[in-house]
Amino acid sequence: MFFVVFMIKTNIDKLVNVSVIGEVTSPVMGSSVYKITSDGKPVVLPGVGGIRYNVRVGDPALGWEADHVEPGVSIKNKEKEDLANNALNILACIGNKARVVSGDAKNETGVVTGKHGGIEHVIIDFHPKTLRKIVIGDKVMVDAFGVGLKILDFPYVKVMNIDPKVLKKLSLKKKNDKLVVPVTHVIPAKIMGSGLGRDNVYRGDYDIQLFDKSTVSEYGLNNIRLGDFVAITDADHSYGRIYKKDAVSIGVVAHTDCVISGHGPGVTTVFTSSEGMIIPRIDRNANLACILKLRK
Repeated sequence: MFFVVFMIKTNIDKLVNVSVIGEVTSPVMGSSVYKITSDGKPVVLPGVGGIRYNVRVGDPALGWEADHVEPGVSIKNKEKEDLANNALNILACIGNKARVVSGDAKNETGVVTGKHGGIEHVIIDFHPKTLRKIVIGDKVMVDAFGVGLKILDFPYVKVMNIDPKVLKKLSLKKKNDKLVVPVTHVIPAKIMGSGLGRDNVYRGDYDIQLFDKSTVSEYGLNNIRLGDFVAITDADHSYGRIYKKDAVSIGVVAHTDCVISGHGPGVTTVFTSSEGMIIPRIDRNANLACILKLRK
């Protein structure tokens, strides 16, 4: 397949750079100790929130003894009203710089790697040495930049939740006026679950259901990693998440797989085209850890 390398033209000079803040959350669990798996078994597992010392972007999204685990650090703005946390979750973009502004890890920096809906967390990757300094309750400021970003030569591709510097590092190409995007996997909309029905995708994620073994095998989904860019076919995310034949959406895997029915690794959207003006190109290095050199 012949691709054309091109100079990306964006409206970066029109974007507003603004700070948002949250605090490192505690892990949370429901009043019931057990989670009920899709095949009816009660299990006790770690889940959302807190600081994960051994789960980072680049690691497998599957196989952990866990449910909905978010890599690195989870933050949330805990003001009494939800408005401030709404701003954090909408304005923070994948690739944004995050800086610890309190505690022993003050002035250490990390990178936003995803957003998790329902719990409404922003997820941040830090170096392992920094993770050991961070304490639950520490404040983290995000240098939010990217909301409103457009690729000017592709008006039928909508961009969201991504820092312009990540866009530049993605090795985007074009073919027949379509945007060619590197991804690690192509996923059919028919197996997407929790997160459907939202009226926008400027926050949160939605989940890849992996309970049908034949589908997992057919699409090679056993090796999905946290931070992978993935394509979802027949999915339009222009004004929420819907099934639409021939539409294509691209997202980043934000959290691990899950045992609960309808759930799985969560995907935060970065591109969508209702008209199908996106061509996914398989590239095993299409992962945030590789693109941003977050790991050796």
